This record gives sequence, C-alpha cells and structure tokens, in this order.
Amino acid sequence: MKAVGRNVAGNNASYRQGYGNGCRLGICQAVKERVPLPQPYQRDMKILYVPQGFHAIDQGVTEALRSLVRECIVAEAPNMLELAAQERPDLVLVMNGLHVFPDNHLEDIATIRGMGIKTAIWFVDDPYFTEETAPMCTAYDMVFTHELGCVPFYRGLGAAKVHYLPLAVNTAMFKPQHPGPGHMYDICFIGNAFWNRVAIFDEMASFLEDKKVLIAGGFWERITQTEKLGRALHLGFIAPEETVNYYNGAKIVLNIHRPDEYGQDNHNIHQIRAKSINPRTYEISACGTLQITDVREDTNSHYRPGYDIETFGSVKELQDKISYYLEHEDRRLEMAARGLWTTRQNHSFVSRMRTMLELV
Repeated sequence: MKAVGRNVAGNNASYRQGYGNGCRLGICQAVKERVPLPQPYQRDMKILYVPQGFHAIDQGVTEALRSLVRECIVAEAPNMLELAAQERPDLVLVMNGLHVFPDNHLEDIATIRGMGIKTAIWFVDDPYFTEETAPMCTAYDMVFTHELGCVPFYRGLGAAKVHYLPLAVNTAMFKPQHPGPGHMYDICFIGNAFWNRVAIFDEMASFLEDKKVLIAGGFWERITQTEKLGRALHLGFIAPEETVNYYNGAKIVLNIHRPDEYGQDNHNIHQIRAKSINPRTYEISACGTLQITDVREDTNSHYRPGYDIETFGSVKELQDKISYYLEHEDRRLEMAARGLWTTRQNHSFVSRMRTMLELV
C-alpha cells in the first residue's frame, strides 16, 4: 500500500507540473500573439560582420542585420581584411574583438579604414576585459559598449564616437517551448562559478537542500557545501540550445551577475564599476520564466522590478522570494508573462540593430 501511495503522489505531482507548464505556455502564446517582434526595414547598406564566437549573440546579430540591410556578409577574424578589400562594404562591424582575434587584427582595421571603409566595434564583455579593450577602442571609427560605465572611460582614452548599446536576446533561440522531463526544476542557475556566486549558494545550501535545484557551469568544484548541494551540480559548459530547455523547465531561474573587481576571474585592470545588466537577463525573460536577479544600476532602464522581473539585495531576501513564488504559482506566471512581454517589445536584436544603424 505504501508503494501505491507513493506512485499516486508521484503521479499527482507530475500532473500538477505538466498542468502548470501547459498554463505557462498558453499564457506565453497569448503574449507572443499580442506583442509581435519589431518589423524589420531595409537600409541600402552592405555590412561585413566579424563574429566573436558567442553563438547565441552572433546568430541573433547576423539574422537581424540580414533583415535590415541590403547585404550582410559574415567573415571570420583571420579573413576580415581580405573580404573587406574584396567586398568593399559600407561598414565593418566587429563583435568584441577578443579571444578569437589574431594579434594583428588592429593593423587590419587600420588598413580597412585606409580604404575609406567605416569600422565599428561592439564590446559585449565590458567591463571585465578593460586590460584588452582599452588599447583597441581608438582603432575604430565607432565604439559601442553594452556597459554604461565604459562610455566615459573610452571617451577619456580618445575614442572619437562612443555609444551605449545594451545587449539583447536572440528570440529565435531563447523562447517559450516545451521542456523535456529531464529539464524540470524548482530553481535553476546556469553560469560559471565566480566567487560571489559560490558565496551565495554556499550560504543558501540548507535552504535549497529539500528543493529540486540545478546549478550548472564551469568551476563549481569551488563550492564548499557539496554534501547539501552536490546532487544539484552539473559541472561543465551547457550549450545555449540546452540552456533554453532548462530555462523553460524551471519554475524560477536565478541570475547573479559576475563581480567586476580586477583579479576575480577578470581582466578589469582599470577597475571600471559594472552598471549594466548581462545578456542572461534578456534570455531568461524571453523564455517566459520567472527571473530573480541581483540589481545593476541600469536594471530599471530595461525592466520594472516587482512587475516584470524580480530582484534581491541579500541572501535572506532571495530565499524569501524563492519561497513566495514557489508557493504562489499565479503570481509567478503573471510576472514571467510580463517579462516576456517587455523583452519581445524592447529587447530583440532587430530592435538593437536598428538603433545601431541609426547611430552609424
């Protein structure tokens, strides 16, 4: 009889979970029908786009540009100069200029500018690599940065035209969808184990012990409370396509920004204070899932805490809000739907690329 009771309880839990996810997807579909993505418009431009290798971002930028300009050509960093000379674009747009770019890429940019071709770079890892970005910013005709705090910094270094351009979400990838049974969690966090994140999860270990939790990413061997959190840990990289499944399967997704101090896994040698939200903020909300995030200075410029996104300022506040939203499904679904609405309305790559092209 006990086994039968357990089976009935398990079936009831599965039913409630399936029913709740069905409600969420129905609400998300209603939002998508009422808030269509911004309509593209064509500009008579040819753009050469040089990707960084962030698949979710590069795909979003490329598809947005192809809907907005006459022609968008994608060139890998080593072939940038050759293709620019061959294609003679109106603009060469470089994404980030870090990690996969050869040491001589600034020489190539100088040669491209010498051909009379306009160049622009969009820094999307700011302010965590100012040791590398500071020498690069004056090499381009225009600098875009997703970090508010870096705008005066680059201008002070002599960059001629610097613009704040927030990141956005690839809505073709990050969207509401049916998660698989292996992706269903109460609480989900995906990201590398920067020390501020480790400290938060270590402090919450007892609180999380009786919940279904996923903590995924690199370096989570840093955590000390492995007895209580070990079963929640998934060590290693999770591809964006798989991340979408986990975001859709979770009741709550946590977003904890990385620290900006130099030396804490960062190359922020100029110690620029981080003010802007990360791309994960848009990506979680685009999946129609409730997000609880720590606060950055420009959070209120993009979302309304307590309305379309939830925030926390301490571990106690975070725990209280997790408990509340796990118990109040209707409030959780309402806020997640508002977050999806705001994201589709304001934060697609089509919207961002339109802004960039107007500035160019």
